Amino acid sequence: MGTEPPDLVFNYFNYFTEIEGHFQRARGTSLFLLSPLDWALVETWKNSGVPLEAVLRGIDAAFEKWRSRKIKTQKVNSLAFCAQAVLTEAQSMAAGEPAPERREAAPPFPLEELRAYLEHNAASLPAEFGETADSLRKLAADAERHFSDLESLERRLTVLEEKMLALARTNQTEEQALAARAELDRQLRPYRGKMTADQLAMLEKQFLERSLLDRTGLPRLSLFYMR
Repeated sequence: MGTEPPDLVFNYFNYFTEIEGHFQRARGTSLFLLSPLDWALVETWKNSGVPLEAVLRGIDAAFEKWRSRKIKTQKVNSLAFCAQAVLTEAQSMAAGEPAPERREAAPPFPLEELRAYLEHNAASLPAEFGETADSLRKLAADAERHFSDLESLERRLTVLEEKMLALARTNQTEEQALAARAELDRQLRPYRGKMTADQLAMLEKQFLERSLLDRTGLPRLSLFYMR
């Protein structure tokens, strides 16, 4: 199915970059940039536990179907075009299809890069997020210990980001919230028929959170954003 990478054993924290690169290759251009809707969709897949391999297979399947059409009315300009194919592949794998053998992977980044990332995010936070900033500095100071269990560190960062988002949401005006919702509806309209109600609900949540962080200039805290 399509052109699969020779080694399907990807590091946990390469989820975003592997999907981005694979979509660009399938589309045939490395200059294409994923939209906020695309990134929100990748995040819903990651949070739902969709295997990376299922996403890559789904992208290939969606493009194969598109290329088989005699009449191609438009280019594929969003990962949302692949959403149904990704869901199909994920369901196939969950139904008992053998998973690829997985090996222990080396940390995806050096210790000093992790420490610098945590410190940079702490310094990026405005004064009203001081509690979150203090927590990030403590994690940075103890980075060597956390480096040995990155998934546990990721869970801590997820909790901190949720607290940060909750505070940012209370500071958001009604007009700003409505504008973000209108932009979501505009971008999502062509793809609503390709997703389930649960997928749409998760995607809407991720998009609105990403929009809020982008507008306020707050950093993403997850290790997935160490790019």
